[in-house]
Amino acid sequence: MQLNHLNRRAFSRGVAVSAAATSVGLSSLALAQAKKWVAGKDYQVLDPRAPVEAPTGKIEVVEFFWYNCPHCHAFEPTLDAWVKRLPKDIAFRRAPVAFRDDFVPQQRLYYALEALGLVGKLHSKVFAAIHADKIKLDKGDAIIEWLGAQGVDKAKFTEQYNSFTIASKATRAAQLQNAYRIEGVPALGVAGRFSTDGQMAGNMERALEIIDALSAEIRAKG
Repeated sequence: MQLNHLNRRAFSRGVAVSAAATSVGLSSLALAQAKKWVAGKDYQVLDPRAPVEAPTGKIEVVEFFWYNCPHCHAFEPTLDAWVKRLPKDIAFRRAPVAFRDDFVPQQRLYYALEALGLVGKLHSKVFAAIHADKIKLDKGDAIIEWLGAQGVDKAKFTEQYNSFTIASKATRAAQLQNAYRIEGVPALGVAGRFSTDGQMAGNMERALEIIDALSAEIRAKG
């Protein structure tokens, strides 16, 4: 059994437990034969559609994540490798979720890193600090102190972290997760039209294949 999905319903009950998604364990041949993904089973179709930020001619793909989620941490290297291979017409971005109010500090953490151009340098290190080093980065003071230890200018980071711009981005991310009807993380959305996750797809590797297929479908239709 592969645990690769943290379910929203657990948070609504106030209990941080993970939802198990069974890995189908398909061989390469079986996987090649199983390319017809089924709407409502492997992915969901959004009606109404979710908003997108990508410019005309680009297909937007969004990863929904939470820094404290162990499955998001485990998925990150696979996702990073996938992002590096994306076609030029794919516009990829991340959206940190907030299933509860206490998720907001980590939303602000991500967007402040983004504003300072530090996502590439520190995004994976945040995951490692939480899951490997067992550092609690769930409140502003702890986040700021840790970033200072990473050589980040604390005054500049604090200014961004507490800014109206970052607060607005966090709010929009929560609105986007609701528009995509995200029920757990990690999850993926494409073009405001479709979403999938490890529970629906079977595992996150298959979820990426589904996103590839849906992107190709959107590309073909123009």
